[in-house]
Amino acid sequence: MSKIYTRQGDHGATQLLAHERVSKTDGRIEANGEIDELVAVLGMARAQMAEADAHRAQLAHIQHQLMAVMGHVASSGAVAVSGLADEVAQMEAQIDSLSADAPFRFVVPGTTLVEATLHLARTKARTAERRLWGLKGQYVIGDDVLMYLNRLSDYLFALATHYVG
Repeated sequence: MSKIYTRQGDHGATQLLAHERVSKTDGRIEANGEIDELVAVLGMARAQMAEADAHRAQLAHIQHQLMAVMGHVASSGAVAVSGLADEVAQMEAQIDSLSADAPFRFVVPGTTLVEATLHLARTKARTAERRLWGLKGQYVIGDDVLMYLNRLSDYLFALATHYVG
């Protein structure tokens, strides 16, 4: 493996997709940091699920979509993310299926480890969405990206209820 450190960030700057150097406190870096944390928490949830669990594969797919969203953010909207409207429609169908028999109610996470981890992912999705809304006036952030993150938090809420036990 080659060296993973470059020392170029040692003075508070980092590089975006188009080789633009920006402060590590730049809003795009902050937003992508939130999305990166969300990807990691989704990985924790996946690792706790049975190998044959279909939701495990769905979470892996979502992780890949979020990586594409990070490219969109790092390029200030120059790199589009395709298919997000279809993804939103699929999530809505899954939300409807997962919550068909359960009335909405607020929950205190912690019934099972998977459920609690999915709720943590849900809160990270909401934080990432807020960061992206904060960028929308300054940079191009696709409406489909914002809708995707909004629906993702809803999906994660519904999915968490599936693992209550």
